[in-house]
Amino acid sequence: MADQQRENNDRSAVDASRSFSGDTHTRKPATIREYDIDLRRLFRILWDGKLLIAAITSVAAISAIIVALILPNIYRSEALLAPNSSYSGQGLAGLASQYEGLASLAGISLSGGADDKTEFGLAMLLSRKFIFEFVDKHDLLVPLMAAENWDPETGELVLDDSLYDSSAAKWVRAVDPPKKPEPSLQEAYEKFREILTVSRDKVTGFVTIAVEHYSPDIARQWVELLSADINKQVMQQDVAEAQQAIEYLNEQTELTQVTDLKNVFYRLIEEQTKTVVLSKVTDEYFLKTIDPPIAPEEKFRPSRAIIVILATFLAGMLACLIVLLRRDDKRLPAANSRISDNK
Repeated sequence: MADQQRENNDRSAVDASRSFSGDTHTRKPATIREYDIDLRRLFRILWDGKLLIAAITSVAAISAIIVALILPNIYRSEALLAPNSSYSGQGLAGLASQYEGLASLAGISLSGGADDKTEFGLAMLLSRKFIFEFVDKHDLLVPLMAAENWDPETGELVLDDSLYDSSAAKWVRAVDPPKKPEPSLQEAYEKFREILTVSRDKVTGFVTIAVEHYSPDIARQWVELLSADINKQVMQQDVAEAQQAIEYLNEQTELTQVTDLKNVFYRLIEEQTKTVVLSKVTDEYFLKTIDPPIAPEEKFRPSRAIIVILATFLAGMLACLIVLLRRDDKRLPAANSRISDNK
């Protein structure tokens, strides 16, 4: 009885295995055939709608070409600069390891090295205060906010008449309050930050200042002015602090009786005096120019070929989707009518 039951179980397992194997072999070709049929049907639908696809793609390509040709050229000028080693504060950094404890008794901090000072100067370059003063000092509001193109033949900047009336030298743009026809320095700051790039190489420490503008000459001039102004502003601030520190240290030297502390004060006075002397002998106090800016001959952007190719590709994909959706919309009424008839 047990042997007969075991044989029946074995037969059932074999039959199940054969059944499963047979199902697998019969389903696979059917799935492949269905896939082939669906793919052929898809290509047939797209082929039937080829005129619509071609029309949409052609219109998009022509429109992209027109837009790409209308877009003005943007030129980018940049300068490669290096932090001035004389400004880097190596003397003070060296003193920090030796006399920081004694100097702290007089309330003087010797912390901070070259990287801190460079980062501070670059942060100042990107600050609202610096850019406000930069735009106002060099009268950049019109070429910054009203320019719309540049004429390479005359070298003149083309201004937007709807924003600025050149003949009357007057702002005429239409804006809602609290804004006024003449752009504010806050608006100028936002616009200037869009065209200004300041970066620092983490390996070499070199600094790149770049400006993008319709005019390559203006882009070059603004990079030169930025470099000169940030050097001057950092220098003026450091000289003012150095002179104040020298005056204070001289007073403290006379008051203290601690010899070691007097030595610290003398060394600090020496370092602060170097700062004042450095400001008198060089204009590149903070950043030294390695590669000066030039007026570029080649545009930086836009990339017209990429604009046309991308627009044409996206339009072709959209056209194919429209053809497929239209085919499904036509089949829906027929399917609904068959369902109604069956009811």
